[in-house]
Amino acid sequence: MKDWVFGSVKLHSAAGDFGLFILRVFAGVSLALAHGLGKLPPSAQFMAGVENLGLPAQAAWLSGFAETIGGFALAGGLATRLAALAITGNMSVAAFLQHATDPYLRKELAFLYLAVALMFLMMGAGRFGLDRMIKR
Repeated sequence: MKDWVFGSVKLHSAAGDFGLFILRVFAGVSLALAHGLGKLPPSAQFMAGVENLGLPAQAAWLSGFAETIGGFALAGGLATRLAALAITGNMSVAAFLQHATDPYLRKELAFLYLAVALMFLMMGAGRFGLDRMIKR
């Protein structure tokens, strides 16, 4: 009982990789469906908002692609580190520019996706992703 309460699994164990799988699929699908699909194609209002951040309006397309394609790629464990890099950049803009003056409650979700993306950028997909199948 003490091991279960205070212990942890090894990162490269079946249990550790299954935990990565659950987080990767849920975060990726959630990002793509709840946030990305609505940005493609980007609305005029979204493009204007991107310009107000000092970025070119076309960056709205990059945001939509990062969240939609990056989210689905993350979910499948396909080019996981590249997808996580795109999501990290996008969520950094969201958290530190778009929501810079907002209270933490408003920017929390961007920080949460940023933290998840950073973790997958460092860790990769784990054994239950398409990356592993392709690498073999």
